[in-house]
Amino acid sequence: MLGLIQRVSQAAVQIDGEVSGKIETGILLLLGVQKGDNEEKARKLLHKVTHYRIFPDTDGKMNLNLQQAGGELLVVSQFTLAADTRKGLRPGFSNAAHPELGESLYDYFVAEARGQLGHVATGRFGADMKVSLINDGPVTFMLES
Repeated sequence: MLGLIQRVSQAAVQIDGEVSGKIETGILLLLGVQKGDNEEKARKLLHKVTHYRIFPDTDGKMNLNLQQAGGELLVVSQFTLAADTRKGLRPGFSNAAHPELGESLYDYFVAEARGQLGHVATGRFGADMKVSLINDGPVTFMLES
């Protein structure tokens, strides 16, 4: 399971011109599901996302995690993260999970995140989404489980 996290001062996702999810300070997570992923990998990635120390402490050092910083989480499914880009000039998607598994694990991840954090903003699996953000830093990390 892959997660591209971006520390943001705000982020939103629109579907068909309507806001589906919106946060202020927090993490925008682009979530990619690969073949062989499962609920255990989803839980491990969620732990990384919520505990990764990317927010500044009083000295300006990245020492605080999402909860310590009082941040919010926006989760957006991102099929293209699973692309194989090692060869050629066109991405291959043979590593990506089939849509049924992808949606199931996306839903599981969001449910687990809501169980830990309360409110979690989301996009919609498989939808054509427009994501806007103000990347704070910029700070962006690729996480894997």
